[in-house]
Amino acid sequence: MYYVLFYELVNDYMERRKPLREAHLQLIRDLHAQGYAIMAGALDNPPDRALLVFRTDDVSVIEQFVKQDPYVQHGLVTHWEIRPWHVVVGG
Repeated sequence: MYYVLFYELVNDYMERRKPLREAHLQLIRDLHAQGYAIMAGALDNPPDRALLVFRTDDVSVIEQFVKQDPYVQHGLVTHWEIRPWHVVVGG
């Protein structure tokens, strides 16, 4: 099953993320290596949202990621939501 994790980001996200970025990316890289995180990134113009695509049968994998994510812990994410994604082409 695929899931999309949506993040809504603070206005000064680009500046505030700098000291946290490597730890954030390492969490994603670890989940990618385990086969859970498929792709991730911020939207642009403006960079006010991000989305991460996961493949898992256990949504708690994603919930645990959110709890550990320094962007969430340090207030860069104002709102987040996990939604199932029913892929009909690709994947």
